[in-house]
Parts: sequence; C-alpha cells; structure tokens
Amino acid sequence: MPVGKRIYLKRQMPDPKVVAGFKKIPASNTADCMERNCAMNPRIKLMSNPDEEMVGPAFTVHTRAGDNLAIYAALKYCQPGDVIVIDDEGDNTRSLIGEVMMSYLRDQKKIAGIVIGGPIRDIDNLRNWKLPIYATSTTPGGPYKEGPGEINVPVACGNVSVNPGDVILGDADGVICIPRKDAPEILPKAQAFHEQDEAKAIAFSKGEVDLSWVDKSLADKGLADKGFDIIDDVYRP
Repeated sequence: MPVGKRIYLKRQMPDPKVVAGFKKIPASNTADCMERNCAMNPRIKLMSNPDEEMVGPAFTVHTRAGDNLAIYAALKYCQPGDVIVIDDEGDNTRSLIGEVMMSYLRDQKKIAGIVIGGPIRDIDNLRNWKLPIYATSTTPGGPYKEGPGEINVPVACGNVSVNPGDVILGDADGVICIPRKDAPEILPKAQAFHEQDEAKAIAFSKGEVDLSWVDKSLADKGLADKGFDIIDDVYRP
C-alpha cells in the first residue's frame, strides 16, 4: 500500500447528533472552549454566501501541490453531509476546483461544504452560492491532473491537523476543527458558553458590566502600579 496513492473508503465517524448540536453555535464560541487552539489560518476565507453555518464530518483529501486528480476521486467517494477538507501542501498558484466540480458536489453529492488550503476559480458565480466554500484566494490558473494523492488520511489545512471524521465547523469568521473523540465533551461546554456569551453581549451593551477583574488580572501579572506608566497627557513624538 504505497504512501501517496491511498484511498480509504471508511472513516471513524462522529455521532450525528453531536455534529448537529454544533449547528447553531458560532465557531468563535466553540473555539474558546478548546483553548483557542483549533482555528484554521485566516488566509482561508468564506468565498460564498451560505444561509447557515457549515458543519459536518471531515472527508480529507491530500493532493500534490497544484494538482486535483485526487479531488476528482473525492467526487466519487464523498457522502452527503461531508465537509471536504483539501490539503494541497500550501500551494497558492493554481486553482484546484471551480464551478464545474462544485456543481457536482452541491447538486449530486449534497456535501455540507468544502475547505481548501489553496485557490479556487469561477468566483463570479461561486460567490453567490449557498454551499459553504472556503479557500485562500482565487486565480484563473488551472491545476494539473497527474497525482499522486490520498483520501481519508490525516491532513494539514490552514495550519491545523485534520483527521477523517473530525467535526468541521465554519461560519463567516472562518473554520475550526473539532477532534472527533473530543466533540461529545466539547459540545455541552460550547452550548453553555454560547448562552453566557449572548448574555454578556447584552450586559456590555447596557453598560452593566463589572470590570474589576481587569485590575486584579493586571496585578496578578505584575502589570499594576509598577507595570504600566499611567500618564495624564497626550503622546508627544
């Protein structure tokens, strides 16, 4: 079984109820419950116009830089509700996918979304789609179709490790990866955090907030009194 030419047909999948539970939680709230250590690089941006968050199990693709042969194989093997996560080894010179392949994924395979560590093309049409599409950029330059590539192996996308079956959550802020094994534990924490965050936003907007913890935190970190110089004047260069 040569490395670089493997297609795994099976994945360890997350509980569908757990996946669905993340649907209404902002990616930022979930990320804060994971020590803020799960977000893909902000180079990966939302390129389309979905009505709702993207969430689903990761269907991973590792392709050679600037080559999309393995992505064509993914058209055959991905399943409805999957989020396709593509690692193209950091290449940013060739688009890996455009409207033709995206149409098949949206209309025939009914995936939940796609996350690409590289460019796409046909943005004039794709920017209006409801299918969540995340990519680094756009370019008219097309890909090669030579291979090699792998499907449903661990990949790195946006500087984050993604395993097949991990829960991928994306909204307008960007994309995070929730490890499959940790997802059942993270979900109730994220739900509670989201409720608290909404209440906090209302309190801040009304000015009903206690910031006394800031002084304590500054003191604990050695920044109070001797740490900051408090100058009752303007900055003078």
